[in-house]
Amino acid sequence: MVFMLLPWAAIHLSHSSFTAGLMISVSNIPGLLLSPVMGSFIDKFGRHRSAVVMQAAPIVTSLAFAIVAATGHMSVPMLFVLATARGFLGGGPMSARKSLIPDAVHGTKISLEKANGLHESIAAGGFAIGPALAAVLVNVAGIFNAFYVVALMEALAVIVTLTIRVKEHHDVHADDEEVKHWVHYLLTGFKVMFRVPSVLVMMAAFTVLATIYLPTEMVVLPNYYNSIHDAQSMGFLLFDMAAFTMIGAFFFERFTKRFSFAAILRIALLGVAIPMIPMAFLPAQPVMFICGAILGFAWGPLPPLVNTVVQRKIPASQRGRVFSLEATIWTGGPMITMSLVGWGVDALGVRLIYPILAALVTVLAVLLSTRNAVKDLNTAEYAEAA
Repeated sequence: MVFMLLPWAAIHLSHSSFTAGLMISVSNIPGLLLSPVMGSFIDKFGRHRSAVVMQAAPIVTSLAFAIVAATGHMSVPMLFVLATARGFLGGGPMSARKSLIPDAVHGTKISLEKANGLHESIAAGGFAIGPALAAVLVNVAGIFNAFYVVALMEALAVIVTLTIRVKEHHDVHADDEEVKHWVHYLLTGFKVMFRVPSVLVMMAAFTVLATIYLPTEMVVLPNYYNSIHDAQSMGFLLFDMAAFTMIGAFFFERFTKRFSFAAILRIALLGVAIPMIPMAFLPAQPVMFICGAILGFAWGPLPPLVNTVVQRKIPASQRGRVFSLEATIWTGGPMITMSLVGWGVDALGVRLIYPILAALVTVLAVLLSTRNAVKDLNTAEYAEAA
């Protein structure tokens, strides 16, 4: 829901895509800076405990959006402040849960591939339901009243996380024994990533998608649908894309029985890039929905693939920091391009900027999928953690 509500609120208050992009960039700075800290917290204090604490923290900011607006004090600067505060408190729970998955399936008949597919399918289900629900609430109750529902959902998530009962696996890795300074400990995720080619290539794929693709959903599409006063169509387009992402993630285990990890990455990258080309020309809504479904289905296997590779190739004692590095890329990537894309949309228009982004994603997807390092993904198919 927040994925749609924040840029929509920024455009509503400022009537500027540049302002919406700048707000998203600024609000992501805390998450970018704190992601290594969050990963260290997960590895030091436990994956389950971290998941509970990190899930509870954002509730206060969700309530703040609604309460400040209700008292008549909401403005663009205040929106920046609250969004930035949410950036401080909102990072980490997904990284903690991903780190906990191998512990949850240990000793069961559920494969790691199936567990990751289910986890990401359910997460995608949230992205399917959330924007559609947000679009309805915007029309019925207003943008900021929708944050009451966000706070309720976050509180329910804390309760569910508390019910998890699992024995966490702990080990001490040689790298951690060598680390004497806390800064080196925080940066272990970067060190490990560059040492393991399979993890590096997955992070490179996520960097491309975060820096080039995400601005289309967070700036370009909100501007277009805001200009035609159609929040509902945008909400249901995001629902369509996320619903098929959920299906693609759900079938991840079946895909691994037919295709290698390297082949799945190549198909997913090209499957995201190719449907962007017709979407960039803003065709009729049925065409947008069909292309969005293809894009979402191709995206689906990517998150469980990166989860499985990290869980298999990275020791448990370092897993939280590597997953937090993924969150850093996902947070920092849009910061690099969001304001620039917003400025481009304001200056040149959606119909010029969207095709440029689609072309960039396509070129980078082809370049990345043809790298020799992609073959190293296959070493994670049945490997135990290093």
